[in-house]
Amino acid sequence: MAKKLVIKVTAGADAPERCSQAFTVAAVAVASGVEVSLWLTGESSWFALPGRAAEFALPHAAPLPDLVDSILAGGRITLCTQCAARREITEKDVLEGVRIAGAQVFVSEAMADDAQALVY
Repeated sequence: MAKKLVIKVTAGADAPERCSQAFTVAAVAVASGVEVSLWLTGESSWFALPGRAAEFALPHAAPLPDLVDSILAGGRITLCTQCAARREITEKDVLEGVRIAGAQVFVSEAMADDAQALVY
């Protein structure tokens, strides 16, 4: 049975190294054939919007837009329902392929027998 990786990233530009690590691990896992579900919460929520990843820069790190594209190409990105609501982000605002879902879905994914959850 294939292993699934569920990653919750809580950091954005406020903690750039932690944020970049989460996206990097998710993209590497997708490239390795792992089923990946990346959850955007807190300040990382903004990266669900078109153009916002391009505003992020961290020396010696892969460009965030490239990581987002890689994850969307082979995995799933989910924006937290409450985080979206607090920022007045709706489904019509987000990048194509990004879904909005809540804690019940996160818990279901993270508690699956074949899943490993990481939080950044």
